[in-house]
Formats: sequence, C-alpha cells, structure tokens
Amino acid sequence: MPKVSQIDSRMGQAHPKTSTLIWENERILAINKASGVSLATPKTKPGEAVARLLDSLRPKDRAAIYTPAESLFLVHRLDVGTSGLILLAKDPEAHQALVQILVERRAKKTYLALVWGCPHPREGRWDWPLGPDRKDRRRMAVEPDGKPSASAFSLLTKSKYVSLLSLQPETGRTHQLRVHCAQAGHPIVGDDLYGGPRHRSLRDQSLREHLQAARPLLHAWRLHLPTSEAAPEIILQAPLPKDFATLLNFLGIVPPG
Repeated sequence: MPKVSQIDSRMGQAHPKTSTLIWENERILAINKASGVSLATPKTKPGEAVARLLDSLRPKDRAAIYTPAESLFLVHRLDVGTSGLILLAKDPEAHQALVQILVERRAKKTYLALVWGCPHPREGRWDWPLGPDRKDRRRMAVEPDGKPSASAFSLLTKSKYVSLLSLQPETGRTHQLRVHCAQAGHPIVGDDLYGGPRHRSLRDQSLREHLQAARPLLHAWRLHLPTSEAAPEIILQAPLPKDFATLLNFLGIVPPG
C-alpha cells in the first residue's frame, strides 16, 4: 500500500473572504474555501463555480496553479457560509474516481463546528432522515419519509454557552450537519436559518458581540482519502479562517492540531 501523504497547511491566516491553496499534484487541487464564496453551479454556466473559487484565491496561489480553470472539475461542494476543504480534479478520470469514493462513503470527512450548548452524551450519532422543509423552501427539515442521513459527533471542548464539536457526516444531504445540530438542540453559532440569533439573550455585552457571528461557524477541516486512481492515500487538513480562530481564542478554546 502506498505511503500515506499527510498535508497540514501552515500558511498564515488570510482575510476571511480569501481562499487559500492547500495542496496540488498532477491530478488534484485542494483549496481552503473562504466563507462567502458560493459554489452554486447554474446548468447553463457549469464553469462559473470553479472560476469563482479560483478568483477568491490569494494572487500568489492563483499564480501557482498551472491548470486552466476550464480544465478543472468540482468534486463536491460546501454551503456558501461554510469554509474549508474543497477538491477539484484536473481530468475527467480523476473526477470520476474521486466522486466514486464519496458516493461509496470511503472518504472520511471531519468538520469543526461551534454550537450552542453542550451535547449529552459527549459523543454519538444522529440519524434523522432529511427532506425539504414544506414551510420554507430555503431550509431542509427532519422528515419521517425523508432520505436516510447520519452524522457522528464528538465534543472536543466546551466554554460558557457554547461547545466545539467534531462532526463526521456519513451521508451528504443538503444542510445535513446544520439541521442535525439544530434538531439535537445545539444549532451552529451564526446559523440564523436553523438556530436564530441566540446571542441576543446573553447579558454579557462582550460575549454577545463576539458570538454575533456573520455566518454559520462550520468548517470542513479534515479529509482522508483512500488510495485511488487519482492519488495515493492522502490526509488533507485546512486551518481555521481568521473569524473562527479569533472567536475560539477569545473563548479560551484551543482547536485541534
């Protein structure tokens, strides 16, 4: 079995809306997407999302990529407010191999999320089925006849009012982690669509201001890919963006390695 390649970007923190290049080989690109960058892909303009993602990179990172945008394929997506790891393939065969890994659930994804409250027990699995919210087209909801969905969770550390969780989605439904956290009674900080502005009820003005996040504090932190036609086994890790890291520092929470 090929030796595992582990990449942990040590780049300096960029502006929250600036994406960074994490890793590149002859067939794959890994980018730490900034919050606020949309990967929505209109059917009439399939290359728009890739172009938008590349445009969000730091100039020196854009210059380092030697593959033209029209030759890159998005392997998966993140919500516009979610930051973290995104994979792009440089050829159709690598794209197919990576998508197959995700479809067969052989990739291990780990997200970091700052949530309200503290889950009990400290770790476990949420398996509520999900479907479109019948009252609000923007949202997904727990529905008895929805699609099977499962997310593993683990408490990393807690602070007053909030906790840092490690989340591992076993399926890839729209808004899955956001809905599962909210259904468990621990919506993600900054996720007003599913949790509401809970910071407003805090009496501590400084804490209230810091927890007034402008977006859901959810970050695609780690991705473990098995050996495939596209690459040997690899572990990618993306540092937290500045807004997330600054808030954790204020709360006295040390993020994982």
